[in-house]
Amino acid sequence: MEEIWNIIVGSYTGYANYLWQEITNPSWHSYFYWLIGVSAFFFILEVIRPWRKAQAKFRKDFWLDFFYMFFNFFLFSLIIYNAASNVVVHFFNDLLASIGVTNLVAFEVMSWPTWAHLFIGFVVRDFVQWWTHRLLHRVPALWEFHKVHHSVEQMGFAAHLRYHWMENVVYRSIEYIPLALIGIGLRDFFIIHIFTLAVGHFNHSNFKLNLGPLKYIFNNPQMHIWHHAYDIPNDKKYGVNFGLTLSIWDYLFKTDYIPYEGKDIKLGFPGVEDFPKDFIHQNTHGFKLKHSDQESAGG
Repeated sequence: MEEIWNIIVGSYTGYANYLWQEITNPSWHSYFYWLIGVSAFFFILEVIRPWRKAQAKFRKDFWLDFFYMFFNFFLFSLIIYNAASNVVVHFFNDLLASIGVTNLVAFEVMSWPTWAHLFIGFVVRDFVQWWTHRLLHRVPALWEFHKVHHSVEQMGFAAHLRYHWMENVVYRSIEYIPLALIGIGLRDFFIIHIFTLAVGHFNHSNFKLNLGPLKYIFNNPQMHIWHHAYDIPNDKKYGVNFGLTLSIWDYLFKTDYIPYEGKDIKLGFPGVEDFPKDFIHQNTHGFKLKHSDQESAGG
């Protein structure tokens, strides 16, 4: 028990020190300032070249989403996730050791050229996240958490990181083993993470860019807007356009849906009008789900 307590205390102090260093000692690998820089870049794009010109620069719920960005990127790890995940990883490694497994790495990708292990790490992570995203729409209990992200009614870059803290738990838990098997290093994970942050901001931004044939590879605002559509066909009730960074998975698995330019479509889901509007109630939503409330996971 003392060992677990030491892990928890060490996780809190370690992450708090890390976060303080991130803020007070800027460097090229500071997540904090990359988040600010990437967000400022897309905010400027939305101001000078808005896709929906009538939408306010500080759209509905802009400041709520702005808080979500920092909460989900930093504060959640400080409050609970970093300590809890370290404890779980400790027990998981002990379990593996009890059956004689001391190293999960199955492919030594770090011995490959830099571009190769960056590419394989990015593709594996995005593919796992695509299936996880589908799971969030398909499983009623998980959909209740995912509703927080789909409660956005006016789209903008900051909506990217509006999501329930339980999504951190679900995504990180599912992607842990695949990424551990290929042994992606911290530097590579940082580069991949910043790249996907930028594309995620782009996907949610009030901005239009003609990608040409690249639209079949990379997600984009004109595709992702339909993922947030209030009304979708009955035969696609569990959602469409699940791509996070890559759109190719949707085209391969026939979940793509762009019937026309969706610039002014209604966003949200049936019942969004009564969904909690504040941070506290949005993040306690989903824990008291009644069977009768388990509607289909559309949106």
